[in-house]
Amino acid sequence: MEEQTQTDYSRFLAEVKGIPSEKTRFFVYWLNRFLGFIGTKDWDEVREADLNGFVARLVEEEHREAWQVQQASQSVVFFFDEFLGKPFFASKPEAAARSEPSRAPQTWDEVLRRLREILRVRHYAYRTEQTYGGWIRRFAAFCGETRPGELEPAAAKRYLTHLAIDGKVSASTQNQAFNALLFLYRDILGRELGDLRNTLRAKYRRKIPVVLTKPEVKRLLNHVPERHRLAVRLIYASGIRVSECVRLRVQDLDFERQCLIVRSGKGEKDRVTLLPGKLHEPLRAHLQAVKALHEQDLAVGYGEVHLPYALGGKYPNAGREWRWQYVFPSENLSVDPRTGVVRRHHVLQRTLQGAVKQAVSAADLQKRASVHTLRHSFATHLLEAKYDIRRVQDLLGHKDLATTQIYTHVLEQSGLAVRSPIEDL
Repeated sequence: MEEQTQTDYSRFLAEVKGIPSEKTRFFVYWLNRFLGFIGTKDWDEVREADLNGFVARLVEEEHREAWQVQQASQSVVFFFDEFLGKPFFASKPEAAARSEPSRAPQTWDEVLRRLREILRVRHYAYRTEQTYGGWIRRFAAFCGETRPGELEPAAAKRYLTHLAIDGKVSASTQNQAFNALLFLYRDILGRELGDLRNTLRAKYRRKIPVVLTKPEVKRLLNHVPERHRLAVRLIYASGIRVSECVRLRVQDLDFERQCLIVRSGKGEKDRVTLLPGKLHEPLRAHLQAVKALHEQDLAVGYGEVHLPYALGGKYPNAGREWRWQYVFPSENLSVDPRTGVVRRHHVLQRTLQGAVKQAVSAADLQKRASVHTLRHSFATHLLEAKYDIRRVQDLLGHKDLATTQIYTHVLEQSGLAVRSPIEDL
């Protein structure tokens, strides 16, 4: 941001918004962070989804306090909506409802219905819809007889404190609840949560991730059931998340360049990672079986998969094309919970998680390993092989190098960096 614009914005914050001069620099700091987040995007093209992605990064990756997230969000909104006069909330139909308190829902059932409508308009993941809905139901139970229209910010503060003291939840769980409540107040009830600095926050503890040795990985993979082994092998081979694995589509596999493309990963970012040659033949054989299944579905009037965003409306027949099919489809057809359309979805995350859990037990591994442990092991084994940490960061899709550096601590803890004195006795 240009120095003059920064100076004018600081004056606007102090004189128009009444923010103490000693605090305006923090608002400017968050705005600069957001502008760095959107990169070269033209300011006229900034939308609410950009702010949502920025907030998610602060909460999920940087573990910022709730009051800092609120301050950052306010700074961005003040700058675009009021300072520049470019309200990126204005074009959203649900924003109009947010700006009119008289239209705020009066029952919790109406709140949940409004939640579904807004999240689907903004193309949020179905899992996010379920998570937010779950937190709002728990918050409603905590509030007792209080109706949504009677809620005050203090109720949210009490609930977050309750989670920390009575629920003893982790910092990430409390932040997830905060995200849901922030959405409830700001986007459904049309209110701001205000200053949350006095809210008791769950303490964040950075844990050293569980990592398997290469022989342990081999033992684990050998005990994964055959029908899920290829997917689990791919997670270790490419370092992808289980959610990214199940969402892979045929067109995301590039055998010629030996890479796969992760679409809309964490933070809605695309990235390229490894597709080792050792898996090419097993994957090609697997895809032949998947294609035969797809042709069977087409023959009986099915064969259409869900398309992301609005592509289904733009290209009505694309969902039946081979290139859009999931690499790891479900064994059964199912009803789409949003549209009621019968489709073949991808294999569920919990299916792979359960398969790995059983394999850990069968392999007699004395570590608390999970399917995500294979991603940790992928990163650690690359660093052990002396690959550049920034290259590993790109493969994992980490926005911040500090997130990748946790694996260097794993190397240190493993004894590779320090020799015990008992070795010299």
